[in-house]
Amino acid sequence: MNTRETKEILVRCSYDSPLGPMTLAASEKALVGVWFDGQKHMPDARGWPEQPAHPVLQQARKELTQYFAGERQQFDVPLDTGRGTDFQQQVWRALLDIPAGQTISYGTLGARIGRAAAVRAVGAAVGRNPLSIVVPCHRVLGANGSLTGYAGGLERKTALLQLEKPMQKTITA
Repeated sequence: MNTRETKEILVRCSYDSPLGPMTLAASEKALVGVWFDGQKHMPDARGWPEQPAHPVLQQARKELTQYFAGERQQFDVPLDTGRGTDFQQQVWRALLDIPAGQTISYGTLGARIGRAAAVRAVGAAVGRNPLSIVVPCHRVLGANGSLTGYAGGLERKTALLQLEKPMQKTITA
């Protein structure tokens, strides 16, 4: 376990997205989590105090609302992607380089980080992304363009891609 996690206090709030209730979590200075309620790999947040007035959580809610309204394509809220393994963090940072409306395969994503043969490991890291939507793991598709895996459910992945469809383009290299 990361020692930072045991010393740092995280706070949370709820967010009612058009795709269902979400839990947002923040440290003092950055957003650390965005999960659809009940999604795979969601930590037990019950011990984190509810603080909807927290400035980072307020900014995250505002930006998510703008995103769902089609008014925002990227997020400005400060992020903390440093809560996984080094490999996971590398994959999560690479996800941030996928523009709204574009998709990429797991293999291409692996190649981008110099790990072309690690497609399954890349897929596992994508699936553990703690910052759904904000770190756009929904933009990663199977090699043949198929919708594969999404911790929040494939119906939500489909809806997120449809929301971004006006800008849709597939990245192949």
